[in-house]
Amino acid sequence: MQTESQKLPVESQKLSVVEKVGYGLGDASANLIFQVMMILQMIFYTDAFGITPLAAGILLGVARIWDGIFDPVMGLIADRTNTRWGKFRPWILWTAIPFGVMAFLCFYTPKFSNVGKLLYAYITYIGFMTIYSMNNLPYSALSGVATSDIGDRTSLSSYRQTCAMLAGVVVQGLAMPLVAHFGKRLDGTVDKALGYKWTIGIFSIIGIFLFFITFITTKERIKPDPKQKTSVGQDFADLLKNGPWIILFLLTIFIFITLAMRGGDIAYLFTYYFDKGAELAVLQSSRLLSVLQFLHIVSAEPNETDIISWSFSVFSVSGLIATILGIISSKWFAIRMGKRNAFILGLATITILWVPFYFLTPTAVWPAIILQLFAQFGYGITAPLLWAMMADVADYSEWMTGRRATAIVFAAVVFGLKAGIGVGGAIGGWILGHYGYMANVAQSERALIGIRLTASIFPAIPFGIGVILLLLYKINKPMELQMQNELTERRKQYKY
Repeated sequence: MQTESQKLPVESQKLSVVEKVGYGLGDASANLIFQVMMILQMIFYTDAFGITPLAAGILLGVARIWDGIFDPVMGLIADRTNTRWGKFRPWILWTAIPFGVMAFLCFYTPKFSNVGKLLYAYITYIGFMTIYSMNNLPYSALSGVATSDIGDRTSLSSYRQTCAMLAGVVVQGLAMPLVAHFGKRLDGTVDKALGYKWTIGIFSIIGIFLFFITFITTKERIKPDPKQKTSVGQDFADLLKNGPWIILFLLTIFIFITLAMRGGDIAYLFTYYFDKGAELAVLQSSRLLSVLQFLHIVSAEPNETDIISWSFSVFSVSGLIATILGIISSKWFAIRMGKRNAFILGLATITILWVPFYFLTPTAVWPAIILQLFAQFGYGITAPLLWAMMADVADYSEWMTGRRATAIVFAAVVFGLKAGIGVGGAIGGWILGHYGYMANVAQSERALIGIRLTASIFPAIPFGIGVILLLLYKINKPMELQMQNELTERRKQYKY
């Protein structure tokens, strides 16, 4: 017999707000760690853990080689998982606690020799990224089987990205201040390693709890034809014939190269480039300093660490608020322009607005914040569209071949995400090393140029390439509707 969800017409498969929020909390959980890794992993490794930018960059690159092997394997495993809870939801439950534990270990600094610490960093980082695949790949694929309705898919992705950005507000607003708070010694100096340990420990515990909520509140509705017979070779052959998938795979790599490269650099920009008097002026004019002093979080005479931490938070949180506004607007742009054209608009906006960062003077903290606001609004438009388009690509494969393999489609793109993060982080580390960065000291003029380039022109290049790739993406709005209607009729014939 057909399952109830398979019998329902598309218009009856609307998702409740509870399910959308529950699904979104899964990405909020992942982003409590993901955002920390994006913005602080490199500076943690160089300034707290104690390895060089080059060694950290090589580590991130090596981890991508392993991901290239494991991600497709995990996609195949997830597609072939069959439980009473579905194919993908069980993995969210099974990996919740290991995810939090491995995240904590990635930011823990053991008392080992330099060689021992480097080996520890390899084991914990690669171990975490493996658990990340086992968790996030099925989580992402879940959005492709939650509903057939293309509008609700975009809405579901918007909830996901909104929750992710709210988690980002917490991380980018509080991570550095929490590191400074928990790491503060009696003499006023900061033990960064201790600060990171406590901060990530708190985020990890919260993340585990949120994953449990996602598992409880979500449901899988779209199922493949029970008569479908596929092999590993067939799954990969279908991918390589799927032109839109190839475009999204490459686009994902370039997007996350940019986000990792630039995201990991901004902390250096505030720590070493921007004038501390200008950063203090931002805190004073935004009234944040008086609030922090009233709450006794910052003393009457804030030290340099407090100034850097909280001015960085103002920059990051204001940008994330703009991102959330962009996410909320994303569906409006997608309905009127189509997903592809809305994506192009958002990427082009960011590319244009990042270039001027190179020309900012050390005192131009407010102009940096204003540029970031508009650029992040553009990014917010694109954020839900990537995941909604991945589900469209899975539909496209089923529409063209008669076979559905949701997780392998998402696996390859999630690999692109992680490859982009690793390559972007590695490039950022190599750039810093090339330009002569030295940890915890005043930087040379050449090193400051490297920091500025990595916050502006270098990351704008991959986004520009992304715009070109999207011009080649052929799933437009009429094709989306055609696929939705034809697949709905086809699925009505399945018998379970």
